[in-house]
Amino acid sequence: MRFSLIPRDEQFFDLYGKMALEIKAAAVLLEQLLATEPPDMSKVDPIRDAEHRCDTLTHDAIQRLHRTFVTPFDREDLYALATTLDTVMDAIDHVASLIRMYKIPSVRPGARELGRTVSASAESLHMALEALAHKRPVHPHAVEINRLENEADNIYQEAVGGLFEAERDPIVIIKWKEVYDHLEMITDCCEDVANVIEGVVVKHG
Repeated sequence: MRFSLIPRDEQFFDLYGKMALEIKAAAVLLEQLLATEPPDMSKVDPIRDAEHRCDTLTHDAIQRLHRTFVTPFDREDLYALATTLDTVMDAIDHVASLIRMYKIPSVRPGARELGRTVSASAESLHMALEALAHKRPVHPHAVEINRLENEADNIYQEAVGGLFEAERDPIVIIKWKEVYDHLEMITDCCEDVANVIEGVVVKHG
C-alpha cells in the first residue's frame, strides 16, 4: 500500500509524445520527398535532423528509466515503447537516405501511395500515444494502424510485382526493391509500437 503513495514519474509520456511528434513530422517530410518529380532531396537532411532528435529523446527515456523508482507502467513496456518508436524513426530516415544515396531520378508506381500510408500511420501512432497518456481508448487507433499496415502490404505487393514485370535493368530493380521493402517496413514498425501500447492497456486497463 505504501508504494501507491509514492508519486509515479509521468515524464515518460512527455518524452514519448515528443518522439511521436518527431516521427509524424519526418513521415510528412518523407511523403513530400516522394510527392515530386524528381524526388525532393531537400527533405532528406531535415529527416536526418529529426532522427537525431529522436535518438536523444530515446536516450533520455532510457536514462530516466534507470533513475526512476516508481514508473507509470512496467519497465519492460516503457523500454519497449522507447525502442520501438526509435525503430520507426530509423526506418523513415533509412528510406530517405536510400533515395538520396541511389540518386533515384523518378518515383515509381506505389511509392507515393506507400509514403501517404506511412504518414497516416505516424499520425495514428501519435494519436494512440496521446490516448494512452490521457487514459483514453487506444484501441481505435491501434485498429487503424493495423489497417494501414495491411494496406501497405497490398500496395507493396502490387508495386514489386509491377517492378519485376516492367523493369529490365537489374540495377534499377535492386534499388527499387530495397526502397519498397523499407517503405513497407515502416508500417510494420508502427504496428509493433501499437502492439506494445495495447499490451500496456491489457496489463493496466
